[in-house]
Amino acid sequence: MNAPAKATEIRLAARPHGTPTLDDFSIVDTEVPAAGPGEILVRNLVLSVDPYMRGRMSDAKSYAAPYEVGKVMHGGALGEVVESTVDTFKPGDVVLHQLGWRTHAVLDAKKAVRVDPEAAPLNAYLGVLGMTGLTAYSGLFDVAAFKAGDTVFVSGAAGAVGSIVGQLAKLNGAQRVIGSAGSADKVRHLVEDLGFDAAFNYKDGPVAEQLREAAPDGIDVYFDNVGGEHLEAAIDSLNLHGHIVVCGMISQYNATEPTPAPRNLSQIIAKRFTMRGMLVSDHFDLQPKFLAEVAPLVRDGSIKYSETVVDGIRNAPQAFLDLLGGANTGKMLVRP
Repeated sequence: MNAPAKATEIRLAARPHGTPTLDDFSIVDTEVPAAGPGEILVRNLVLSVDPYMRGRMSDAKSYAAPYEVGKVMHGGALGEVVESTVDTFKPGDVVLHQLGWRTHAVLDAKKAVRVDPEAAPLNAYLGVLGMTGLTAYSGLFDVAAFKAGDTVFVSGAAGAVGSIVGQLAKLNGAQRVIGSAGSADKVRHLVEDLGFDAAFNYKDGPVAEQLREAAPDGIDVYFDNVGGEHLEAAIDSLNLHGHIVVCGMISQYNATEPTPAPRNLSQIIAKRFTMRGMLVSDHFDLQPKFLAEVAPLVRDGSIKYSETVVDGIRNAPQAFLDLLGGANTGKMLVRP
């Protein structure tokens, strides 16, 4: 007889203090669950690993409920239906859902979304055509009120969101698009592969100086994925009535003490700029428009996207630590 199939889960073992370590995770082998009435069992094919998950490892009040210590973590995933108790799904269907960080998941069938593997590469549904792409699209066009002729600065520009922001801006008539990244290879990638007009390595010197050199006439839009020194530098270079979109502040996620606000925030008075935080969940109404406009650009190669894919569910914690350390280019994914 064959041994019964096993499932593997990644659970939160402890709440991190500062930078997470592998000790904050536990890897648990368990029985494959069974689908109950109204449910489907899926075998996960690919899992999304995202910076926002660091916030959910903390118990601080935030926009999303914290992960529970001792319980399996979760996030975006694509899975193949193995067992179904409903008429709307059948074995072999591929679905998008939010129970990642495990090899198998039982889902309420109403919370799963079928995707077409023939229409686009599966991984794209977690990245450029998923929440990542919608974040870039809605942040640039809705929150930042981007218009043709703007000069746009993107921090974390080689990441999953930042790389799409820059390309969308360029394709829609930006006068100049500038990105920051953390290595010479990423800087080259932004300019040579993705079409940014300029890019710099923030480790090479003060961000404010490098940004002024890259944008001598100032910037009109800053898409912030980093915070800290980048945000201060962007405020210094921002033109009158400019826009700042705060999508993430990865430089501060592991801070153990409160971080200072930008020391030059008083410039908001003279420059009358707008600074607004964003969550993609506020912009789901734009999803049909986003897909209609962006999917063809992905299909014809006008928008390029990168992925860093790690194999093995047991390597998911290390993939997450690598993401926080900036080791990825584009979307970080785990193939269980």
